[in-house]
Amino acid sequence: MSEFQTFKKDLTQTRLVKTNEAAALANLADGDILLRIERFAFTANNITYGAAGDTIGYWKFFPAADNESGDWGCLPVWGFADVIASNVEGLDVGERLYGYYPPSDFVVMSPIKVSSQRFVDGALHRAELPPVYNNYQRISAEAGYDGALDNIRSILFPLHVTSFCLCDALQEAEYQGASQVIIVSASSKTAIGLAQGLAKEEGAPKVVGLTSKSNRVFVESLGCYDQVVCYDELANLDTAIASVMVDMAGNRAVLGAVHGALGENMLNCISVGMTHWDTLSDNDPLATQMIRERTSFFFAPSHIQKRMTDWGQDGYNARTKAFMSARIQESLSWMKIEEISGFDAFSNIYDQMVIGKINPNEGIVVVP
Repeated sequence: MSEFQTFKKDLTQTRLVKTNEAAALANLADGDILLRIERFAFTANNITYGAAGDTIGYWKFFPAADNESGDWGCLPVWGFADVIASNVEGLDVGERLYGYYPPSDFVVMSPIKVSSQRFVDGALHRAELPPVYNNYQRISAEAGYDGALDNIRSILFPLHVTSFCLCDALQEAEYQGASQVIIVSASSKTAIGLAQGLAKEEGAPKVVGLTSKSNRVFVESLGCYDQVVCYDELANLDTAIASVMVDMAGNRAVLGAVHGALGENMLNCISVGMTHWDTLSDNDPLATQMIRERTSFFFAPSHIQKRMTDWGQDGYNARTKAFMSARIQESLSWMKIEEISGFDAFSNIYDQMVIGKINPNEGIVVVP
């Protein structure tokens, strides 16, 4: 059995650590369950977890095995797992769960607040972490569950929850008075979900996607952006109108160039992702043009908690389900899913993804 670990100070370094499922089973405490992780998705969003690992606490969710130095961590992933041993009444062997996992063969959890639909992992080390990540969905309770959509769900749900929250926050704020929304890294799946959501909103401003020249044809083919501009053609941006930016990448040079061009017309830059984690320093001269006082970090879990309070659990679920269903149907026309078997094969894919070599129309699912 194996666990895929990443060096916290350099995301390009990884290792596989052998784990002992038999020992975990023998030591399973009362109130715990043992899950075998059946499949999980890996996207640029998981790289963001590593880039923000110490700031937000992503490294704390699943402490790495054989890690006396504390230098190694498990990048959390989203996927499906099966209960293979249970000391919790009502959670039976064979039950299937959707949620947040380590990139490993198995994991031990301590369920609390168990209902017919979900439970919370009550492990002490997760108690102070964002609660939205600690919830697990019991598939047996889902009406109309379709296992054929497991891969799409693993890939898109975590990303499009953020897309939904961004759409909702922008709409609630009346787009902050902007005449255009500029989305940086327009080929990312979170960006696509946001742009598709905005395209369906009456009264939404013009939506502009910034992307690389290599991704331009793909981004234009989606049909959800009113204008697509390449990074080396930023002069084509309309900088004379009030604009809100949504940044999915964290590339300081690009941000500085656009901030500088917009000037006072840059109302707010909403920072979401950090897939360009290797450009987070301010060494590039263009980075000095960033308007820091108009830059804010968007943390989707906080917005989710707010809306659960506003709408209640059922109201929130109904709205997100409608948004997700629409995005899934739209994804069928552009996304290709590649299943990767085993951690050795995943290591090769990871090495490419961590340096930004990601095909925007592909989704990666790992079957340990």
